[in-house]
Amino acid sequence: MDFLEPSAGGFADDDEVTVRPGPWWRHLLWVVAVTALGVGMGWAGSLFRLGPDDYGLLAAASGSPWAYLAVWAVTGLAVAGVLRATAARVPIPSPGTISVILLVIGTRLSLGWRPEALEVTAMAAGALVLAGIWAAIALRSGASAPKAPHHAES
Repeated sequence: MDFLEPSAGGFADDDEVTVRPGPWWRHLLWVVAVTALGVGMGWAGSLFRLGPDDYGLLAAASGSPWAYLAVWAVTGLAVAGVLRATAARVPIPSPGTISVILLVIGTRLSLGWRPEALEVTAMAAGALVLAGIWAAIALRSGASAPKAPHHAES
């Protein structure tokens, strides 16, 4: 169940993965909201250290975080856009949850270690590749799924 899907009310019928049709502006609003949530959670998570001093995730390093946040916001728009566009065509499990998880991890790691541009680019590309694989699996499954017969109304 995708916790970011408005129709997910916790009922047994909601366990099915469904196509998410709708007007383009609703998809765009969803993509922006999911991106803001993922990057915001990653940023909030970087405000404190996770784990002991010997190992664990560092708190956000000193310096301006804006370049990293911008990179992950753009990456988030692309990741969420790919997954939502796929969800508008075929059933795909948890596009919002997958988007948020990828963005939280990428943002959190970037702010803690402040990698160079090449490493951030590789991390962002990895997130896009993972989203693309998730979408490709859904598209392949959706293409090979038996189609429901259309009944003509009399």
